[in-house]
Amino acid sequence: MTTTSSIPNVPINLLALTEPEMVSFIRAQGWPGYRATQILRWLYQRRARTIADMTDLSLRDRATLAESARITRATGCTVLQSQDGTRKLLLRLDDGMTIEAVLIPDDERLTLCVSTQVGCMLDCGFCLTGTMGLKRNLKPHEIIDQVLAAQDRLNAGERITNLVFMGMGEPLANVDALEAAVACLTNKSWGLGWSPRRITVSTAGLASRLKHVAALGVNLAISLNATTDAQRRDLMPAASELASLRSLLAACRRYPLALNRRLTFEYVLLAGVNDLPSDAQRLATLLRNIRCKVNLIPFNEFPGSRFRRPHDRDILQFQTALRHAGIDAFVRKSRGRDVLGACGQLGEPPGRPDPIALTLIESRC
Repeated sequence: MTTTSSIPNVPINLLALTEPEMVSFIRAQGWPGYRATQILRWLYQRRARTIADMTDLSLRDRATLAESARITRATGCTVLQSQDGTRKLLLRLDDGMTIEAVLIPDDERLTLCVSTQVGCMLDCGFCLTGTMGLKRNLKPHEIIDQVLAAQDRLNAGERITNLVFMGMGEPLANVDALEAAVACLTNKSWGLGWSPRRITVSTAGLASRLKHVAALGVNLAISLNATTDAQRRDLMPAASELASLRSLLAACRRYPLALNRRLTFEYVLLAGVNDLPSDAQRLATLLRNIRCKVNLIPFNEFPGSRFRRPHDRDILQFQTALRHAGIDAFVRKSRGRDVLGACGQLGEPPGRPDPIALTLIESRC
């Protein structure tokens, strides 16, 4: 992020400024320092879309600000409504690319799944996003805008209770933007005031960068999905090159967990591939002496995939085997599958239908 541009007279996007950059920008206008906090509150807490909305600035100051700055958010947003209440947000960025975020209702919880990249640098075979390749990293304000856009579309009485960085992309491959976004999300003075305990960052196994998650104070989830290195190479080729199972689990054992927290391991169950009793036994052995829980995710099918969803009987047997080994294992509900909003379904499958034809609710930013 930067406060200057090599192109003359291009307005600064206020959302793209960090707090120190905002302070510098305000000082350059000859304004008092507290004006930076005022503007940041308008951006994040009140979700202002125009400088004219900032009514505690004088008309003259708003006019001055509008000469050199703007508020740039996603240029379009389509909401796809699933039959189970899940809502998938398709956000169109300045450069025409599209990212996806998902609002997932579950009893008293309403979780927002957030993306960090357009596409993904990894090539996990069970994930539609991985088939896209990496288009580019998201900027911090593009990550935060997903939260702001979701808040704009909440129904009366709704409140997002949890944030998970489990959407498109590998969060730790875009760690600088992730850190900047979390700083805005958790700031209580002018930001969104989120508790780090209600934020989870998921990684496919960038072991060397787990320390960045620890520094943020948020929850950590590791997408494991394999019990041998050969299996991991088949399912997650790029991730397996970055870290073997042994080195990844060693990093997990070194992870500085608070006494009242535990790691989450995510395990996508693929019929006849990694859902056998022998897989469950090996998984229990791998996780021995790690304070953790396991979220089992039955594969969510998408066009062109070679994998299939396991039978419910096999899913239950796998969960039971882990529990008998003393590991808390939970089967994650698949939500939003009819709009390709479930885990592993975000992205652009070949022959994807026009999202407008799928939607029951459409809105424009």
